[in-house]
Amino acid sequence: MADVTLALAIHLLAVVVWIGGVAMVTTVLLPAVQSFKSAAERIAFFESIERRFARQARVATVLAGASGFYMVQRLHFWPLFAGARYWWLGAMVLLWLLFTLMLFVAEPLFLDRWFRQRAQRDPEGTFRLVQRLHRVLLALSLATVAGAVAGSHGLSLFN
Repeated sequence: MADVTLALAIHLLAVVVWIGGVAMVTTVLLPAVQSFKSAAERIAFFESIERRFARQARVATVLAGASGFYMVQRLHFWPLFAGARYWWLGAMVLLWLLFTLMLFVAEPLFLDRWFRQRAQRDPEGTFRLVQRLHRVLLALSLATVAGAVAGSHGLSLFN
């Protein structure tokens, strides 16, 4: 079972980097950038930081997904996805899927371009939208992490 322990360690480290980064951007970076004088400065600075973090988040989400899939396969956990008691397994997959689609599909194909165009038209509104979206993503992420920790240690919302 050393392989599962290693997979779990990789999984947890990837989640710490990924969700910790989302928390840092949401609770530290965005509020700090709010003090910039112009919205154009805010958007430019945010884009430069977010671009760097996106690379780290891509690596972290790949590691989290690969290690999570490995553990589910190795431990034969597929049937657990069918029960309400293990709702947090599905939540982890859905959260991972959301971030993976954003990082690997939406951003490169259209989201970056859409963001820049919208920021040129309405920099203040775009910045507010970015803040709201990050708050929602962070809330979903933290609820999922809390549910996974509690659920994997026996606490259940459903019997």
